[in-house]
Order: sequence, then C-alpha cells, then structure tokens
Amino acid sequence: MLLIAHSAVILMALAAPASETPAFGYAPGPFAPNWESLKAYECPDWFRDAKFGIWACWSPQCVPEQGDWYARNMYIEGSPHYAYQVAHYGHPSKFGYKDICNLWKAEKWDPDALMQLYRRAGAKYFTFMANHHCNFDAWDSKVQPWNSVNVGPKKDLTGLWAAAARRCGLRFGVTVHNARTWEWFDVAHKADTKGPLAGIPYDGALTKADGKGLWWDGLDPADLYGPHGAARTPEARAAYVAKWYAGTRELLDNYKPDLLYFDDGDLPLGDAGKCIAAHFYNANAAWHDGRNQAVLNIKAPPPGCRRAIVLDLERGLADKIEEFPWQTDTCIGDWHYRRGIQYKSVATVVAMLLDIVSKNGNLLLNIPMRGDGTIDDAELKFLEGMAAWMAVNGEAIYGTRPWKVCGEGRRRGPRGGAFNEGRVGGYTAADIRFTAKGETLYAVALGWPEGGKLTVRTLAAPAGKVTAVDLLGSRGKLDWSQTDEGLVVTMPAEKPCDHAYALKIAGADLKPAPVMQEATIAQQADARIVLAAADAAIHGDSPQYETGGGKDNIGYWGNPQDYVSWDFRVTRPGTFHVEVAYSCQNGAEGSEYTVEVGSEKLVGKSKATGTWATFTTERLGTLKLDKAGAWTLAVKPKAEPKWKVIGLKSITLVPAEPSSVP
Repeated sequence: MLLIAHSAVILMALAAPASETPAFGYAPGPFAPNWESLKAYECPDWFRDAKFGIWACWSPQCVPEQGDWYARNMYIEGSPHYAYQVAHYGHPSKFGYKDICNLWKAEKWDPDALMQLYRRAGAKYFTFMANHHCNFDAWDSKVQPWNSVNVGPKKDLTGLWAAAARRCGLRFGVTVHNARTWEWFDVAHKADTKGPLAGIPYDGALTKADGKGLWWDGLDPADLYGPHGAARTPEARAAYVAKWYAGTRELLDNYKPDLLYFDDGDLPLGDAGKCIAAHFYNANAAWHDGRNQAVLNIKAPPPGCRRAIVLDLERGLADKIEEFPWQTDTCIGDWHYRRGIQYKSVATVVAMLLDIVSKNGNLLLNIPMRGDGTIDDAELKFLEGMAAWMAVNGEAIYGTRPWKVCGEGRRRGPRGGAFNEGRVGGYTAADIRFTAKGETLYAVALGWPEGGKLTVRTLAAPAGKVTAVDLLGSRGKLDWSQTDEGLVVTMPAEKPCDHAYALKIAGADLKPAPVMQEATIAQQADARIVLAAADAAIHGDSPQYETGGGKDNIGYWGNPQDYVSWDFRVTRPGTFHVEVAYSCQNGAEGSEYTVEVGSEKLVGKSKATGTWATFTTERLGTLKLDKAGAWTLAVKPKAEPKWKVIGLKSITLVPAEPSSVP
C-alpha cells in the first residue's frame, strides 16, 4: 500500500506524456529538477568540517556472514554463495532470499552503544544503508511491504539509527541502492541448468498466491525481486520507477537525513532521480530554518555538473586538491559481513584519511555488522585504535581545509578515481600531508623518522618564516630549525601515538618552497633497480593499476598518448640490462613501445603470453646510468603500428658490469 501523500505523484508519473517534465513532484524552493538549477548548490560547512563518517552497510545479506552480493550470487548456479545456500539453507527454489530476510532478527543490536563507539573512534556523521540492490527497505515503509518492520527484525532500523546518531551529536545520512534491482535480481527468476532440480524456477517466480498459509502469506515476491517473465512490461517498469521515487521520498520526509547517497553514477532513473535531488535540497533547507544542510552523493555527474553534488569515489582516492568537496566511501573488509576476512589496519585507514583530507575530501568508512547487530572483536580493536589516534591528532583533521599543496613525498598512486585505494601503504616519514586551519598549518608525517629527525622540505627557507612548531600529543618543547633543505625537527624520544605524527606549525605568510619529489625507489643490495607497476606515476587517463586475479600490472592502456614513469635513485652508476615483465592476451600482440632514460631509448614489441594474467619477461638491451643521483625512466607506446595495450608488470634494471656491484 502506498502513502496517500505519494499516490497522486505515482499516478501522475504513469499518466504523464513522455515530453512532459518533470513527471514527479518535489518540495517548493529554489532548486528545480534539472542540472542547471542544481548547480546553485553549495556544500554545507558541517560536512567540510566533519571529515570522517562511519557507515553501516547492514542488511539481510549479513545473516549468512559470507560477504558481498549474497542475495544475488546465491542464485548463480555453481558460485560459492550458491553452494553455501544449498548446504546451509536449502535450494533457492525452496528457500530463497525472501527467507533470508525473515532470518534477519537483529536480536543483539544496541544502536546507542555502537554510536557511542563510533563517535569515540572519531566519526562526526553516521550513515545507514536504508536499502541495497536486494530491494529490502530497512524502515517502516508504507511503499515497500518487504521492510524491516513487517519482516525479519520487526523494527524500524532507520528510525532507531537516526535517533541514536542524533543523541550522540552526529549528523545522520542514508544510502539508497535499489535503483538497479530489476537488473541485479534478474537471476532470482532463473533455474538450475543441471542436477536433480534442473528447470525448476527459483523463488523469484513465485506469486503472492503461493504464500497462502506460509510465513510470507500476504506478501508478493514480485515486490522484492521484481515481476517475473512476461510481467516485465514497460508499464511494470514505469511502476517500478514510480515506486522507487515514492519510497525514496518517504525515506527523506520521514527521517530527515542530512546526507543522501545514491549507489549510482548519475542521478538514478531519469526524472525520478532529478526530482528527488530537488526535493532533498529544498526540503532539507526547510528542516533547517532555510539553511541547506544537504549532502547528495553520486559517482559520475555529467560534464560541468560537478558542483551540483558531492562526488563520491568508491574505494578511491584523488590525485590532487579538488576544487569542490568530495568523499571516499570504503570498508575495512567486505561491504557485507564476511566471516574470517582480513580487515584494513588502523595505519592504512589513517594514511587514507590524511591523504583524502589534504585534498579537500571526507572519508566514509563502513564497519560491517553481523546479522544479529554486533561487530566482532577485530572490528572493536580497530575502532579503539582509531579512537586512540583521533584523540591525539583530531585537531589536524576536523575543521581543516586544504593548504596550498596537499603534501610531499613519493608521487604515489594512479590518477584520481574509484577503486584505486590498493595503492595505499608503505609510507615513511618522507611522506607528509598538509592541512590548514586559519593561520595554523599541520604537517602530518605518515611514518616516524629514523634517527629522530623529521624534515619537511616544503617548508625550506624560501617558504617564509616559521615561528613555532609543536607535535600534537607531546608536551615537551621541540628543537627545530628552518634551513635551505627544509624545516628540520628533532622529534621526542617517545612517540605520542602510533601510525602518523602531526606537527602544528605557525609562521608568517607561509607558502610552499619548490620541492623535488623524493625518488624513494633505490638500488637493491645487488645493485638491481626494480620499478614495479604499483609504484608507477601514470600520465594520462587510460592506464590503470590492476591487482587481484593474478594481476599486478598497469592495464587498460588504450591511449598511445598516455605513458607511465618512475623516479628512482642511483647510488652505483653503470650499464644495466633492461628487463620488461608484461602480459599480452593472445591476439593483442604486436604493440611497440619505448623505454627511455635521459637521452637513451630502447624499443620493445609485445608477444602473446596467453592471457592478461600470464606474464613473460624480455630483455630489451642495455642503458647507461653514468652518474649517481635521481633519474626518471618512462615507458611510452608507439602509435604506429597500432598500439594494442600491454599489461606492464615491471621494469628491472640489472647490472651489466662487475663494477656496478660492490
């Protein structure tokens, strides 16, 4: 049954001529449902000051404790989730995802205790996954019968989370993922192709009548999985879009969040998404006495529309200071709880947070929850570690803004974008990130310096006069000097915390001194120089670092104008053999490329290796590095003959002369 307030909107959506826009209603106010109007949006200060939020991606899919996309993968014959489903619950023709929903009881959930823990860990806002692609609404919905009040927990989870967050002084947000349910859940309408139950449809084919006398009596599976077979008509699709709009508006109007995240590139479902955006901006201002406090996240707005929303990079990082505020969303493990997974360390998340904040971003971090509403001991230990670090260094995070440069150290990581967080790690005291608050500058080292001296090269004498330096968490007075090499600080004998260390710096008209990025790749003990894909600087839009599935390489390299390079340091000059490790799927061979150092150049040509995860190593020739110091090596495609892509794993420089080796 639909809310009366939304029923007229849905009827209008179904009856409106195709040329008439908008087809959906929205709250009165300055914003209209089009990109030109939405560009008047300005990100509120609460979000820019908060920097760190915690997310609960908690749904019925957490009950099996098998990780992401269980609701879909349990219907994919032969998949690990399918096998788990059959072994533990039954075949999906007999016991489907609807039944998993009924197993979700949240019986040990204590939202107030969790929220207090999240606040202590440093979160300034909290978001809850109000629904996933599985289409189960975790609130008291009058639009979607498959919800957490009717089925499973029998609780208004969204309402209880919102109240707990607000009692703790945290801003509250919701995330909405069900714009793709029809496509995502199409597998629930299929059947096994082999075995004793071959051809018997999964429970997505059941009807409302099939539930008579069962626990789900009165509920229609089509409301959860989408209509089956011939029922998937254009009219049904229009009804689905209208229902999505009505449910999302119900969620906003009833719980009044300050953050709305869509797991979509553009605003979802055409006019429906645009009307929700306008409604959210206008209604939120009304909830806050005319001050718009709304933050709307999507992942790929149309060109020129970046300022209209707050860009979200899933598991991603930026490569520069962004003009507009943005957000990384990531998780310490899988989005949905997976038993036995290895979580990110506190050190990794602290380094990510600092890198993100230095570039005008926020970090939204998911802490996976069990179906019963608890977190495990490893997650508790992680949160306590974050709390300890934030208690010392929060001053360098909250309420800050980017400085004139984001940091110094290695030129690490690919171009900014989603799914590139795997490049974080291995930082040292040479890797520093900057934040600023008024006239105060914070320089945070991502490691403790060997020998006890930390040098901030960006603050060398040409940067202006430093007048005071303190180390957050340390009470003692620091010895420091500002030289032509940088701001040199003698660190105390005892660390104030673990993971990263924040200098609080005062000065007159400080500005960055010209700094050559440190070439941290050095010769090994045997005088080899190994230039790995993970350490490459990427120039251009097409190359991407790939990892997992046997891959550890630069791939997707479709544009021959793009290239990659490494900065490295030579301590023992000489002549070196150049070995190239790469992959090349059969049929894609024949690409030519150059390896260039200084004025020298070698040419290579790819051969087939079988697959993109099968690597070979070829020796191209020799190059001479005739002096100690910093060098740059570049690998550049040759456009002619046609460039067909390689999967570049590494370049290794092997000493060719005995004199190169001690």
